[in-house]
Amino acid sequence: MVVRERPSKLLSRRDFLTTLGVSTLTGAGFGGYALAEPWHMRITHYRVTPPSWPAGLSLKMAVIADLHACEPFMGLGRIRRIVDDANALQPDCVLLLGDYVAGHAISRYSQPVAHSDWAGELGRLKAPLGVHAVLGNHDWWDDTEAQRRRSGPTRAGLALQQVGIALYENDSIRLQKDGKSFWLAGLGDQWAFWSETRESGGKKRYAGVDDIGKTLGKVNDDAPVILMVHEPDIFVSMPGRVALTVAGHTHGGQVRVLGFAPIIPSRFGHRYVYGHIVENNRHIVVSGGLGCSGLPVRVGSPPEIVMIEVAA
Repeated sequence: MVVRERPSKLLSRRDFLTTLGVSTLTGAGFGGYALAEPWHMRITHYRVTPPSWPAGLSLKMAVIADLHACEPFMGLGRIRRIVDDANALQPDCVLLLGDYVAGHAISRYSQPVAHSDWAGELGRLKAPLGVHAVLGNHDWWDDTEAQRRRSGPTRAGLALQQVGIALYENDSIRLQKDGKSFWLAGLGDQWAFWSETRESGGKKRYAGVDDIGKTLGKVNDDAPVILMVHEPDIFVSMPGRVALTVAGHTHGGQVRVLGFAPIIPSRFGHRYVYGHIVENNRHIVVSGGLGCSGLPVRVGSPPEIVMIEVAA
């Protein structure tokens, strides 16, 4: 189990968004835009060529992250449209990157969607190479019994498995397309549990269930590895063996003005907030996600399904 300090910031995401909602968003024009943007979804395309990617292997992946299912902001009708749009892209596989549930902060302004209902909609996703999922921090935090046990399973994870979606926690699977092999891996969540201890100054710490060694332990040949994670912070120490890391969690900042996001749930600030990032010849794509945390407000970071083509 890995313990991580919560990123320090002047305001919590919840406090910042609440303040923004009460003050700035009362401005007529800007307020209307900020409250409407969460419903204006886009499809964002990336083409990635990692080092040593096999010639002849072209892989298209649809990425759905951070639904935060709740009524009325991310209800069943909206999830149904997201699933229909993802299926229309005809991906080779679909990657689900966690935070399927609303979270406590936004729950103050919304009603929960039953796990069986949102999972049932996700169960309609179709792709030749399957639908694959990891859990996010809110999927763990929302489950009081899992927090008490300090272990899974979680209600969200069970709901996904009950509709036939493969759930990964520090595990890998070998897949093939057009006679070429690759590995798809899923890392356990890095912020799964609230820690019982605090740093000096009272900052919260989180304990994770992530184990990158175990995750890659099944990889027994030189086929490339694509890694699903929820939080992108793990990328700073990602081994070069991983061809592409795909993450969610940040919401692209959720509120981003002139490219600047005041609140980012990452100890690296803007470094991994959004998009296709290359460091030391290693690649990560961070999705802006679909739902909201705190208030149902997004500015400069519209909801998105991400479509990634990986090819030489």
